[in-house]
Amino acid sequence: MAISAFGLILAVLASLIITANVLVAIALLRLIQKNSCNGLYFVLNLAVADSMVGFTVVGLVMDEFSQPFYPTQTFCVLRMAFVTSSSAASILSLTLVACDRHLAIRQPFHYFRLVTGLRVGVRLVGLWLFAAIIGFLPVLAPSFQQISARDKCTFFGVFQPSYMLTVFCVGFFPALFLFVYLYCDMLKIAAVHVQHIREVEHAGLAGGCPPPRATSDVKAMRTVAMLTGCFTLSWLPFFIASIVQTMCPECVPYKVIENYLWLLGLGNSLLNPLLYSFWQKDVRLQLSQLAASVKRRVLLRLGNGSDFPSRGTKSLPTVSCLRLQD
Repeated sequence: MAISAFGLILAVLASLIITANVLVAIALLRLIQKNSCNGLYFVLNLAVADSMVGFTVVGLVMDEFSQPFYPTQTFCVLRMAFVTSSSAASILSLTLVACDRHLAIRQPFHYFRLVTGLRVGVRLVGLWLFAAIIGFLPVLAPSFQQISARDKCTFFGVFQPSYMLTVFCVGFFPALFLFVYLYCDMLKIAAVHVQHIREVEHAGLAGGCPPPRATSDVKAMRTVAMLTGCFTLSWLPFFIASIVQTMCPECVPYKVIENYLWLLGLGNSLLNPLLYSFWQKDVRLQLSQLAASVKRRVLLRLGNGSDFPSRGTKSLPTVSCLRLQD
């Protein structure tokens, strides 16, 4: 019963992750077609990486509902390598999004010159190569593999605890440090802007509305702060428990890490699209337009289209690239 319950939780989580990220990816593709903004490819890549996390979890769901299941060592290593590499790609994509927002604030007048299609493509290719190296490191270095009898594929049933420590050192900790640095630097930039605004207001030159640049900075800081907070709350317990388990195998049962803390980390792939669909107005508008279009087509197929004219399917206005990413 416990195995079936865990499999059911995995199935629901995987379905929500795939559905949410596919919808956000479609909305972002529509925005890119209308605005040709290279920076949006980083957010689109995040949605793709999170979708891959959901698809890799589907394989684990099949294992849960196929008990008893006695996979081979090679099968489990490759399966968990795909799970790890897709999760690493999601984490690295978050860092690229944060770096892009930081660059838009620090170099607003040179942003479009710096963020070219070629540079975006090179960064994305490098991201996926690095994620693949992290995920398939146990395949390249068999010393990270753990040989043991198992009835399903799990992290600690396939990988040595030292591998989790390596992933923490080369993946999670640098990403967390970069998040904190970028957010602190954005706070410093915002403080300078606030001081400048106060000087202008004291001189009597400001109107009733805050400058657009200040509003943009606040929105970008809010986005990075939410990404950083959700990323930390989702993955930090898993990696801390994994490190403790490496140092003291009896302190934290590995089943607690794999059955609960890992699910919390996977939840980050669901939170990312929800954050963007909630905080980004243009993504919400695209999703509502898409929903209205689907509803209209369904009603037309049912023969009730005449009763429901194309309400709510009006084309969205074209907006600037920097506004889309705020």
